[in-house]
Amino acid sequence: MTDRPRLGADVGGTFTDVVLATGDDLVTAKVPSTADQSVGVMNGVRTACDEAGVDPATIGEFTHAMTVSVNALLEETGAKTALVTTEGFRDVLEIGRQDRPDLYDLDAGRPEPLVPRRRRFELPERATPDGVEEPVDEAALREVAARIRDVDAESVGVCLLHAYADAENERRVAEVLDEELDVPVSASHEVLAEFREYERASTTVVDAYVTPTIDSYLGRLTSEAVDAGLPEPLVMQANGGIADAATVRANAVTTTMSGPAAGVVGANAAAGELVAERGLRGLVTFDMGGTSSDVSLVRDGEAERTTDAEINGRPVRTPMVDVTTVGSGGGSVAWVDEGGALRVGPRSAGAEPGPACYGKGGTEPTVTDADLVLGYVGESTELGGDLSLDAEAAHDALAALADEAGLDGPVETARGVYRVANANMARAIRSATVERGHDPRRFGLVAFGGAGPMHAGALAADLGVGTVVVPPAGGVLSAYGLLAADEKHDAVRTHRVALDETDPDRVDDLYDDLEREVLADARDPASSVVRRHADLRYAGQSFELTVDVEGSFDPARAAERFHDSHESTYGYRMDEPVDLVNLRATATAARSSPATEREAAGEALTDRREARFGDGSAYETPVYDHAALPTGRTVGGPAVIEQAESTVVVPPAWDAEVRADGSLVLTEGDA
Repeated sequence: MTDRPRLGADVGGTFTDVVLATGDDLVTAKVPSTADQSVGVMNGVRTACDEAGVDPATIGEFTHAMTVSVNALLEETGAKTALVTTEGFRDVLEIGRQDRPDLYDLDAGRPEPLVPRRRRFELPERATPDGVEEPVDEAALREVAARIRDVDAESVGVCLLHAYADAENERRVAEVLDEELDVPVSASHEVLAEFREYERASTTVVDAYVTPTIDSYLGRLTSEAVDAGLPEPLVMQANGGIADAATVRANAVTTTMSGPAAGVVGANAAAGELVAERGLRGLVTFDMGGTSSDVSLVRDGEAERTTDAEINGRPVRTPMVDVTTVGSGGGSVAWVDEGGALRVGPRSAGAEPGPACYGKGGTEPTVTDADLVLGYVGESTELGGDLSLDAEAAHDALAALADEAGLDGPVETARGVYRVANANMARAIRSATVERGHDPRRFGLVAFGGAGPMHAGALAADLGVGTVVVPPAGGVLSAYGLLAADEKHDAVRTHRVALDETDPDRVDDLYDDLEREVLADARDPASSVVRRHADLRYAGQSFELTVDVEGSFDPARAAERFHDSHESTYGYRMDEPVDLVNLRATATAARSSPATEREAAGEALTDRREARFGDGSAYETPVYDHAALPTGRTVGGPAVIEQAESTVVVPPAWDAEVRADGSLVLTEGDA
C-alpha cells in the first residue's frame, strides 16, 4: 500500500475505465477501448491524470484488469500450441468426458481442440499415483522436441499421466523442452496439480495457448507505463486477487476472467456494509457493460468462487470468481430470428462502429439506441466523457427493425428491445441464485457498469428484489475494484483418501508445502495470511465441496463441516463415509479500499424529458446531476440521475436515497 495516488484501469469490450484515487478524491475516466488494449489504457491514464492535475510519475500503484486472454479464447486467436503427453493419451482433449453439450440437440457440436492432432505428441513414460514406474525416454523426448520445432509451435503444454501426484517425469520433460526450444512451456504440475486428466490437460493447454499473447501484452504495457513514469502494473487475476505482472506472465491462465472479478470485488467493497444494515443474505452483483452482463454472488463478505468453469466450451479449472455471463450489454445488437421473434445479442456493435446513436457509422439497432429512444439517456448525455448521442440515427435504426419485426414504430420497438434485454439478464440472475438454492428477494442487487444502473430498477421489480445499490463511480466500478482488491495466490494438490483413513500429519506436511508455494509468489510474505481448504465428497460422488480446514488437520472436524456444507448447498446430508480429494491453500495480503469524501455542488435538477416506463406510458421525467445531490436527499421516481460514467433510472414507485459516500440506494416505495 502507498500514500501516493493509486490508479486502476479496466478494459471492457466497448470502454476502458480508469479510477485515480488521490487522497480523499476519486477521479474517473471512460475512454473507448482499442484493438491494442494498451493504447486505450494509456489514453485513459492520461485523461484521468490530466483531469486530476496529477503527474503520472507521482503515482504509487497501477493496477490493471484486461480481456486479452479471454478474447484470445473466444476469438481463437491465441498461440500456435503443441501438446506433449503420455503415450496412449494423445486424444484426451477430443474424447473429453464423452458427454453431449446439449442432451436433446442431435446436431450439437463441440469446439475444436485448441491443439489439433498433428501438434499433439506422445512420450513413452509412466507414473501412477504412487510414483514413477517408467522414466522418460530421453531419446524419444529430444526427437519430440525436434518435431515440435518443425511444426513452428509458438508454445508447448506438457500434461503427463498422474503428474499431479508425482511430477518427476513431467519436470524432466519441461526442462529438456526449455533447453531445446525457444518457446514458453506450460507444465500441468505447475498450472494445475489436480487429478482429472481431461480438465488438467485442457487447463494446461489454455495456459500455453494464451501465454505468448499475455506475455507480449504485459511486456508492451509495462514498457509504456514505465516510459510514462508509472510503476509496473499489478494485474487482477480470475480469483479476485491481484499479483505482480511477472507472476501473472508465468501463469497466464489466471487472467481469464480478470475484469469481471474486479467488478465483483468493487461491488463488495462499495456495498458490503448494507448487508448487515438491511438484514440481507448477501449481494447479487450485476455488471452491464457494452458487450455483456456479468452476474455473481457475494455471501459472508466474500465473492463466491469456483474451480469448475468453462470458457468457449473448454474447461478451465483455475480458481476464479464465480461469474454468470450473458451476451446482453449496451452495445448488443437487436435482430429478428427466422421465426419472427425479436432477439438481443449476443453479437455486439462494440466500440467501433458502436451503436447507431454513436454517430460513428453504425446502423444496427442496439440496447443503447433503445435506451435513448425511451428517454433514459438524452441527446445531451455524454458517454465516455465526450461522446454525444445522435437521436435521429437511433430512431432510424429502430424504425428499420420495426419494419422487419412487424412492430408499431421505433418507440414500440425500443420497448421490445429493452424488455428482451432485461429478460436475458433476469435469466442470468436466476441462474446464479434460484438455480443454486438462493432466493434473490433476500439479496441486494448491486448495479454497475456503463449500462447496469439504467436497467437495474426494472430488473429488481421483475425479480422481487427490494434493494438496489448503485455505488459511487458505478460506471467504472471494475476499475475501482482494482484499488480495493487484496493480493491473492492459490495452490492445489490432489490427495485422495477416505477421511477415516487419513494421516493428519501427512496432510499437514502437504499443506506446509502448499503454504511455501503460495508465499513464494507473494510480494511481501510477512504480511500475507494463508488459509487452508479441502475438497471433500461422499464416497461414490463425482463432485466435491470446498470447506475451510484451518489449523492442524482434524478429519472429524473436516467431515462435520462437509456435512453442514452439503446440507446448506443441497438441502440434505447423508450417513455415508467422506473422502478427502484435494488440498488447497490461499495466501492473502489485505489492501484497503480508497477513502472518499463527497461534497455536493451545483444545481441538482438539470432537465426534464419524456421517458417511458412499464406499459409504455410516457412521463415528464426530471433529470438530476448526481454530483449536485446532497447526502440524505431522496429522489422519487420516475427520475433519471446522471453520473459521470453512467445513468441511473429510478422507475415509478421507487425512491433513490443519496448516501454519504455518494452511492444511491433504490427501494420500492408506495405505488
